[in-house]
Amino acid sequence: MTTPYDILVIGGGPGGYVTAIRAAQLGFKTALVEREHLGGICLNWGCIPTKALLRSAEIFHYAKHPEAFGLKIEGKVTADPAAVVKRSRGVSAQLNGGVGFLLKKNKVDVIWGEAAITKVGEVTVSASKKPVVQPQNPIPKGVLGEGTYQAKHIIVATGARPRVLPGIEPDGKLIWTYFEAMVPTAFPKSLIVMGSGAIGIEFASFYHTMGADVTVVEVLPQIMPVEDAEISAHARKRFEKAGMKIMTSTKVTKVVKGADDVTCTLEDEKGNKTELKAERMISAVGVVGNIENLGLEKLGVKTDRGCVVTDGFGRTNVPGIFAIGDVAGPPMLAHKAEHEGVICVETIKGLHTHAMDKLMIPGCTYCHPQVASVGLTEAKAKDAGYTVKVGRFPFAGNGKAIALGEPEGLIKVIFDAKTGKLLGAHMVGAEVTELIQGYVVAMNLETTEEELMHTVFPHPTLSEMMHEAVLDAYGKVIHT
Repeated sequence: MTTPYDILVIGGGPGGYVTAIRAAQLGFKTALVEREHLGGICLNWGCIPTKALLRSAEIFHYAKHPEAFGLKIEGKVTADPAAVVKRSRGVSAQLNGGVGFLLKKNKVDVIWGEAAITKVGEVTVSASKKPVVQPQNPIPKGVLGEGTYQAKHIIVATGARPRVLPGIEPDGKLIWTYFEAMVPTAFPKSLIVMGSGAIGIEFASFYHTMGADVTVVEVLPQIMPVEDAEISAHARKRFEKAGMKIMTSTKVTKVVKGADDVTCTLEDEKGNKTELKAERMISAVGVVGNIENLGLEKLGVKTDRGCVVTDGFGRTNVPGIFAIGDVAGPPMLAHKAEHEGVICVETIKGLHTHAMDKLMIPGCTYCHPQVASVGLTEAKAKDAGYTVKVGRFPFAGNGKAIALGEPEGLIKVIFDAKTGKLLGAHMVGAEVTELIQGYVVAMNLETTEEELMHTVFPHPTLSEMMHEAVLDAYGKVIHT
């Protein structure tokens, strides 16, 4: 039996390891249990490696169109799938080691294995059923592993996994999840992507840029359903102009596997059925929380639709048990998980904290063009009873965008007409995933339209469009 911990975190993803580090900083004796690899899905199979893949695709795109920038590249530009994947995995490996260093630096004990909460205040760790990436498998002597551990506070940060639709189960060969899509041995010539959320659209964008004939199938009326309809429509137009095929209000009802391809039966909202064949298919229909085999049911921890129910501070209905990150429900984003974990341990410490405000959490999709947003869409703002003022500014009116060769895009802002409160901001175009944080800061500071209009933005920058969009909402726009 080990010395009891103040806090034990189950799961070493971005939410889990940040929570553990912050807990240690606050003076808690802290441990973290991980069954496979530090950094979780985000660092190893999600956020980070996909950005590495998309960066390769971006450079490939520009290399194929050098004439647009007055350049000439002699010879044919080709992509090496193995090298592209190797670079992506290398980026993940580098950061994976960095997480281990940070935990050690902050004196967080890392326990390797699979955890189950046997009772309030007690966690049993068994040998992992997954191959442990770090430090190695089997666990070396002297490294914490199997055993029973005591902790005053247990924080579940086990993340999520791809949702599977009955009858369309991924097999790793013909039907992929993001795991297989991340490490192709070859780029398919044709691809069907089922689902147009951030994961689906990012992979659709990557494989299309790398030369695949891509068709995106979405059951809802618009792609990227959580985004503002106007922004989604702009992105769709760009995708289709580039050659991507998009089918909305359409569902996949059947998949037949061939020797080296799949044939999907598609049905639209009118009941019309068609068949579509492709070499590979990606299932990107969302994720579901990893709540199984943790002992939550036995302890009476409340769950809802595959996620643990919490109160905004990470507390569950069972004292001493907390949950943060994807397992605690949407939005299932790494930065939400990290911040949620900090709120949780600071609340345990007794510090003055604020419950997570999900409207303040930005969302980013790293396709080409990029999409980013925060707050309410125009439709949701109106549904909430607001009288709104809406401002827009096109990339075509911005000197920096034109100089970059990125003149297509849009910045859109939504204000409460009565108070000047910024309700939401939505963007599509080059580097908007970096720009969106300006509006996030403004919303957190409760900035009004007047303060934004009086703010000086540097020239020439893409950020000037953020200023112009605010001016447009109040009839003061200059450059359109």
